Amino acid sequence: METWSALHAHLHQTLRSRRLVGDNGPSAPATAAQLLPKGAHLLVAISGGQDSQCLLRLLVDLQRQWHWQLHTIHCNHRWRADAEANADFVAQGAAAWGLPCRIAVAADPPTSEAAARQWRYGVFAQVATELGCGHVVTGHTASDRAETLLFNLVRGSGLDGLSALTWQRSLSPAQPSIALVRPLLNVTRDQTGTFCRDFHIPVWEDVTNRDRTYRRNRLRLDVLPLLRQHFNPQVDATLAQTAEILAAEVAYLNAEATRLYADCVVAERLQRRSLQTAPLALQRRVIRQWLTHHLPTAPQFDHVEKVLALLTAPNRSQTDPFPGGAIALVDDPWISLQSQTP
Repeated sequence: METWSALHAHLHQTLRSRRLVGDNGPSAPATAAQLLPKGAHLLVAISGGQDSQCLLRLLVDLQRQWHWQLHTIHCNHRWRADAEANADFVAQGAAAWGLPCRIAVAADPPTSEAAARQWRYGVFAQVATELGCGHVVTGHTASDRAETLLFNLVRGSGLDGLSALTWQRSLSPAQPSIALVRPLLNVTRDQTGTFCRDFHIPVWEDVTNRDRTYRRNRLRLDVLPLLRQHFNPQVDATLAQTAEILAAEVAYLNAEATRLYADCVVAERLQRRSLQTAPLALQRRVIRQWLTHHLPTAPQFDHVEKVLALLTAPNRSQTDPFPGGAIALVDDPWISLQSQTP
């Protein structure tokens, strides 16, 4: 078996050509020109599944060209009876490639996917800091990106949700200098599976991936196969490309909204006249950002629309209460948020 494949060449070219700066807006880390710079210390998240196993083998094989320092991390959520065996499998695989592996075990099993993600990212931040790794690398693929777009579409997400799973972003607001990087976003799950078979790479089969109790699994097992069969055999790549286009547009809109926000928000109040002349898409983004700073929960579409209506409403107009009890009130030329007295 050759040690260099089309997928090796594909990833190598992706890493050479794709740049960090400007890809995902002003919040993107700008400390390096490439997704995974030469000589970088990388912390690679490994589940043992085909995507992360494929990723690790590719990084090991490309290490000679890129001179990375590779470390691996596996998170045991304690959700499954075979979780410890899964962790042992990952550790043994890393050792076979001469790589250090850190196993993190949850003190208590997370109660939801969101809680599990929050715990994992906290672990990633801690271990990356300890090891001096500026990049945490995950095996998310174009297929994951397609699933995320569909999942967020049916939930009613806007462009930001539809363009989720970007090539890179800051790991967390608390760790802006550590980049979370997904270098396989232009590779499908079929490709990673073929790669693992061709290179005889062992893969851990997670039985929960076939549990239709999880909505993401129903998309993967039922909806996407139907779309491939009846609409577009390349739907994974097509949807991933759509997410890529949307990500660039979201980055542009966010940058413009940030500039407009600086002109329209003074002493925590919105200047109506400055905002009235802006395009509707930017009006909504500025209002959402303003509400985010003041409401106890993330603003919903109807919250933004209530404030939007105040841009042209008569003086002293007001909304009904937002979560937390505050109301938005027109005191021309301003819109302000005021707490209601009991």
